[in-house]
Amino acid sequence: MKKTSEILSKNLSSIETPSSISQTATLWVVAAVQFLVPFMFSAVGVALPTIGREFSVGAAQLGLIEMIYILAIALLLLPAGRFSDIYGRKRIFIAGAIVITLATLALSVASTIETFIAFRFLQGVGAAFVTSTSFAILTSVFPKEQRGRAMGIVVGCVYLGVSAGPTLAGLMVTYLGWRWIFYAAVPVELAALVLTLLKLKGEWADARGEKFDWLGSMIYIAALFGLVSGITHFKEWETAKWITFGGASGMLVFLVYEWNTQSPLLSIRPILQNRTFAFSNIATWINYATSFGVVFFFSIYLQSIRGISPKNTGYILIVQPIVQAIFAPIAGRLSDQHSPAKIATIGMGLCAAGLATAATLSDVSSFYMIFSVLILLGLGFGIFSTPNTAVIMGSVHPREFGMASSMVATMRSMGMLTSMTIVTMILSLSLGNQPVSIDTGPAFIESMRTTLVIFSVMSVMGIGFSLVRIAPARSENHSEKAP
Repeated sequence: MKKTSEILSKNLSSIETPSSISQTATLWVVAAVQFLVPFMFSAVGVALPTIGREFSVGAAQLGLIEMIYILAIALLLLPAGRFSDIYGRKRIFIAGAIVITLATLALSVASTIETFIAFRFLQGVGAAFVTSTSFAILTSVFPKEQRGRAMGIVVGCVYLGVSAGPTLAGLMVTYLGWRWIFYAAVPVELAALVLTLLKLKGEWADARGEKFDWLGSMIYIAALFGLVSGITHFKEWETAKWITFGGASGMLVFLVYEWNTQSPLLSIRPILQNRTFAFSNIATWINYATSFGVVFFFSIYLQSIRGISPKNTGYILIVQPIVQAIFAPIAGRLSDQHSPAKIATIGMGLCAAGLATAATLSDVSSFYMIFSVLILLGLGFGIFSTPNTAVIMGSVHPREFGMASSMVATMRSMGMLTSMTIVTMILSLSLGNQPVSIDTGPAFIESMRTTLVIFSVMSVMGIGFSLVRIAPARSENHSEKAP
């Protein structure tokens, strides 16, 4: 972890620009909030059993604590990104920083599970605001030749948040109490807010004067809420299939409406015409759809099949995000000098190789093989993410930076949802309601293999989408429009 932080700091200090103070401050602020958003998800996940005991609640309400956070982010990413294009990215970023700070402070003193869940939703709202504008602000502040390195540092901080969450939360819960997860985050959030107010100069609103699509936003939020709620409660709710159908139908209505409206929330026509933007976002969705479920499987595999303790399981699984955090800035620097689309394609290829190797694991596989899989996946995901984001942000006009930034985050969220949907369906078919044990171990391993084979095939498809965008110089042409 220390080595990773030193690498990130070295990359940060090496950036020299005409307005270095403002740009450095921007990078620190964006990196801080991008660390905290995934940290708040992974850290709270570790603390859930302790929180449940204190509030005397069951598994359903504990699951809602994590679900409501993701749902708030997914619902508001796209509307917040477009709103920031029109009314100012810095303004929306500051609003999000204020909301997430107040919500985190409220969570630290919540006295009932109902208020805790409500504040958790507000925390997700703030996270959506800062996430949807982060890469847009970076793209607005940094010149083209330095964006890859800046984005690499930020993506590295995202992976640091993912990897640090379980480790730091475990220590806090054990020695200080679960509320310290939120106590410790508040000073960092306050520092980021103060730095934003004092050091970030100017405003970025390249679509100023255009109308915001309120009706399209409401249709999108309602449809996505129905789709996510229906899928995640498919077995618990009798009406889940109808809610899912309604959500899917609502998304089709949203796409048709956006196609015909003059000031859309999502510019479908330009997206379809911009092959680089469209295929890069599909690649983002595939990358997260194939990666998010791996940690879930490995956590159960190591503990229930191989008999590893939870603490040691955490130490093993932390290898992948650390490798990602190390190589994301390196990939960012390379994407400033070479074709980012080609580098991203190499990363996707490594992901496919790692997933295919993971699909061969058995109950007697060596730990050398397990670590090899985690390192290979970490390399792939780390090399893919930063260049792919650089391609997306460089393929649109500055007036669409907010929309593009929020689309990246939306595809990431939808990829996670897709991943867990596939995992849940296959486990339900093979295990039903049975717990993973020695008796059901063979069925679990078979389910894991089947799922990882599906993820491998999806990654190969992702390589195809990534290769298609390399042939034309379309990305270069669009990038010239950006400052």
